[in-house]
Amino acid sequence: MVVRHKKKRRRGERTYHGHHTARKGGGNRGGRGRTSRHKHIFKFIEREDKRGFVYPLRKEYKTINLSDLNKLIEDLIREKKVDEKNIFINLKNYGYDKVLGRGELKYKATIEVERASRNAIEKIKRSGGEVILKN
Repeated sequence: MVVRHKKKRRRGERTYHGHHTARKGGGNRGGRGRTSRHKHIFKFIEREDKRGFVYPLRKEYKTINLSDLNKLIEDLIREKKVDEKNIFINLKNYGYDKVLGRGELKYKATIEVERASRNAIEKIKRSGGEVILKN
């Protein structure tokens, strides 16, 4: 008489579905850790150098120095958009938010701007002009 053995069910066994140690090493992962970022793992290159925290509510101001403001005034006088004796400029119309104090102002001008440095305000007043701060 033939003895029939009941087939063992291997549901809970670790190797029931085949060889599980294949493709587990570091070589199949492209290396361990941060290796090969400059070779074959390119998607992380941009993020490698960035560190720290960027304050999300920080506002960037478009600035202009007094030396550049002289050039702007000269261009406006040349185009006859302002009178040379009575110069009034709203810098918001030209895309600037803040005046900085590098250089000297050659013209007696009234300048309307959102922000200005202390040094720029002093230099503009020294040249006979005026600063109007508008928020």
